[in-house]
Amino acid sequence: MDNNKLIVILGPTASGKTSIAANIAYQFNGEVISADSRQIYRGMDLGTGKDYEDYAVKGKQIPYHLIDIKEAGEKYNVFEFQSDFLDAYNKIIAKNKLPILCGGTGMYIDAVTKGYKLYPVPPNSELRENLEKKSLEELTSILVSKKQLHNTSDIDTKKRAIRGIEIADFYESHPEIQTEYPTFDVLYCGIKYQRTKERENITERLAQRLDSGLIEEAKKLLDKGLTYDDLIYYGLEYKFLSLFIKGELTYDEMFTKLNTAIHQFAKRQRTWFRKMEKEGVNIHWIEGERSFEEKMKQLTNIISSFI
Repeated sequence: MDNNKLIVILGPTASGKTSIAANIAYQFNGEVISADSRQIYRGMDLGTGKDYEDYAVKGKQIPYHLIDIKEAGEKYNVFEFQSDFLDAYNKIIAKNKLPILCGGTGMYIDAVTKGYKLYPVPPNSELRENLEKKSLEELTSILVSKKQLHNTSDIDTKKRAIRGIEIADFYESHPEIQTEYPTFDVLYCGIKYQRTKERENITERLAQRLDSGLIEEAKKLLDKGLTYDDLIYYGLEYKFLSLFIKGELTYDEMFTKLNTAIHQFAKRQRTWFRKMEKEGVNIHWIEGERSFEEKMKQLTNIISSFI
């Protein structure tokens, strides 16, 4: 096997990626690297959909990486993910196994497959103080003058826009910085359902996770010292569970708002994957409605030709 091969299994939330990736790993002597921005945190299991049981395939435990590597409450960024991914990738290759990157965080997938040049940019207090006086419109104008905006998240808030300017300004001031990142021979495979079925999957999974103790999981995180603001920072499940636990939402309100938010999140994921395709990435899409055996057969043929 070539030592720069990488299989990517991607798709929106609740598309069954993990089980597919684990079975691919079983079949092709591989190991799975998670590309999920929240599964890195310990104790955030149900809310992030770790699905540990999916890594047990036909009596064999499939090794996985970049899950449970940080304590809840810590901050984590794309630069750290690049570094941690490369470490995991090299360990898998050293064992002559096939690396399989699995997840729905498009930015993380792009960061390692396209080799973003990232650097841990330090804060610039003086610059931040000056920029804080400006409006979001003014900040947006400054940021656009310094870099091409690939998505609107950079200008969602003044805080994000200021950080974007801070990073762009740092690179302008340090042209000597060259962060090399290896290139990979990548095969992209995606799992997608029709919209109606996807919505059903999301709602059913949310109900199952609540029945399995999702609220109790959030309470345990609070008991361990996390604040409500910490949980809200992680978004989606933890944001709305926090509001429910605080008494600001009823159970039904929490379920409805959270369910809607997850549907919107899945839409954003699909948008990112379409962006990848527009930028030249060839994703082999597999219909989610097919039986598991049919999906595996199709993927097996595609991956066999690749490796």
